[in-house]
Amino acid sequence: MLRNTTQLSGFVVHATDGELGTVDQLYFDDESWAIRYLTVELGWLGGRRVLISPISVIRADWQNARLDVALTKKQVEKSPNIDTDKPISRQHEIAYSGYYGYPYYWGGAFLGGPANYPGGIGMPYKPSAEPSRARVGKETDSHLRSTKAVTGYHIEAVDGELGHVDGFIVDDESWAIRYIEVATKNWWPGKNVLVSPAWIERMSWEDSKVYIGLSREAIKSAPEFVDFTPITREYESRLHAHYGRPPYWLHEAAHRPSLSLSGV
Repeated sequence: MLRNTTQLSGFVVHATDGELGTVDQLYFDDESWAIRYLTVELGWLGGRRVLISPISVIRADWQNARLDVALTKKQVEKSPNIDTDKPISRQHEIAYSGYYGYPYYWGGAFLGGPANYPGGIGMPYKPSAEPSRARVGKETDSHLRSTKAVTGYHIEAVDGELGHVDGFIVDDESWAIRYIEVATKNWWPGKNVLVSPAWIERMSWEDSKVYIGLSREAIKSAPEFVDFTPITREYESRLHAHYGRPPYWLHEAAHRPSLSLSGV
């Protein structure tokens, strides 16, 4: 099911042996548009923030705002100390993956790296002083961006500005960002609409802008998105038909996940 990432903020995260803390924000890969980490503020460690990978999520209870992870409190407490207020480097990710025994997501052909989705990896906790044995390739800079930081970025259509990023819609099965929520109210009496990351041409971190290969009129006249209203497949079909773009689920039909993260 598709969910607004704002709904995840404040979710209580439970380890196998008790409560860890609450979700603060999310980091996504600006190349694949997949959620790579959740930052969790640990309640019993003075508010220390740690990274939690969707790989570890075994159940998402949206009704009760709770995430269950296949980790213990001690494992999380001893995890690499990464300052989540600063950019997360590839070196940080290597240390993190090595500690938990996770494969590098950038070392595979799928959204989750070696598997279709994070849940398809299903790797147990294997603490290690060395990075996990996966194809690393070039250790280029990380492409991680914070959803909190990108919210508010201006939207630049092919014929000018028209609004700003107001949120992100994520698939709770694949942890992929399916849509960016655009608020058009700043430039005219408007509404909120959705656009796919696949239609984004580039993002400028210096200018705080998102460049989309669509016209202002196309975005302005798109079907309205009302927050906290379920996004149905019928609505998605109308949305893609409006933009004249093929839906993502046709491309992914042959690559279905082996394990759902949607919980209840």
